[in-house]
Amino acid sequence: MAFAVAALLAGFIILIWSADRFVMGAAATAKNLGMSPMLIGLTVVSLGTSAPEMLVSGFAAYTDAGGLAIGNALGSNIANIGLVLGATALIAPLPVKTGLMRKELPLLLIISIGAGLILMDQRLGLVDSLLLISALVVTLYLFSRFQKSADPEEIEHEEEELPDLALKPALFWLILGLVLLAGSSRLLVWGATEIAVAMGVSDLVIGLTIVAIGTSLPELAASVASALKGHHDIAIGNVVGSNIFNLLAVMSLPGLIQPIDFEATVLWRDYGAMMLFTLSLLAFAYILERGKINRLEGSMLLAGYSGYLGLLYYMASA
Repeated sequence: MAFAVAALLAGFIILIWSADRFVMGAAATAKNLGMSPMLIGLTVVSLGTSAPEMLVSGFAAYTDAGGLAIGNALGSNIANIGLVLGATALIAPLPVKTGLMRKELPLLLIISIGAGLILMDQRLGLVDSLLLISALVVTLYLFSRFQKSADPEEIEHEEEELPDLALKPALFWLILGLVLLAGSSRLLVWGATEIAVAMGVSDLVIGLTIVAIGTSLPELAASVASALKGHHDIAIGNVVGSNIFNLLAVMSLPGLIQPIDFEATVLWRDYGAMMLFTLSLLAFAYILERGKINRLEGSMLLAGYSGYLGLLYYMASA
């Protein structure tokens, strides 16, 4: 128990430090390579911070825990919007730029609906995974097209906020931060899981709460660090991009290993909750605040996520 507590604290400290280095490296790399902060948030940061989810899904598939593998991807998306974006908005209100509203957010909605259609038969097989990977390739192509059509004046303004760091040290901190982010998140998950087991919490509750939250800690740390540094595009792009990669890359991995059948509960409860949070994000961006997520919206997202955790606990203990 004492070792688990020490691992939890050490993982938290490393996570905070590595998130700062990672965001610095990502932002500087964007400047050196001529990429906008939004694009690198949607790709490099998002795919990198999705590494823990990929590890958990792959391991779950090998151990015949198919429900956990799919639930991890869906649960992480819920945590990304409810916990990560909610907490980040509480720290610093986030403006949602027009480009994100016209391109990436509609793309996230389309991919979320498409993933639901694939999961409708409560089975994830090889063909389903190949469809998701094909959509991932198309998405990466679209991201590159979005970058080319971005407003030059907007890109120039964004570049003024980026740190002045040469390419080699920027890549060094980017890679080192990414490795430490993934490693520290796994250390945190292990420590928290050991503590939960010692306290008599069920495996189901651990998998749906601690694992989902733990694998979203890199996104939380990176988004909060980005917001504090004023890189709002990386903070929002990280959440949107991570959710896209979770559905297309993370969720496709288990089906490539072996076909997975899962309970209907995963579909109506977890996928349904993910869609509610996704639609809430779009509502905040398009309707309520007209392109801005303030502290009120952040509080609403956190309250919704707390309600989802309460539902999980109620159903697990019923």
